[in-house]
Amino acid sequence: MDIIHELGTATSAQIRSRMAEPPTDAAVRSVLRILVRKGHLGSRQDGVRYVYSPSVPTSRARRSAMRHVVRTFFGGSVEGAVATLLDLEDTSLTMEERTRLRALIDRASREGR
Repeated sequence: MDIIHELGTATSAQIRSRMAEPPTDAAVRSVLRILVRKGHLGSRQDGVRYVYSPSVPTSRARRSAMRHVVRTFFGGSVEGAVATLLDLEDTSLTMEERTRLRALIDRASREGR
């Protein structure tokens, strides 16, 4: 799912090529069929191959994933999650990003969140 959300649409071969330790082609196609059947993916035929796309918009999936991470790894603490993001070694914010984050925090404060 991560790969499909990242690419937007993808074939099973494209998905498999992006995996760190890919299973067999048949296994990837099998999982994709299951995800289509469960409604997580849509598919369309393009010649002899199928092209898959997420059923849920990436923005909605992003929110759901963040809720899960904050709840699971930070005990529901948004502050803890943000502090960890800022503490990552490869994280650096530009002045523009800092300004936008301050504005988001101010807006959330005004809205009582």
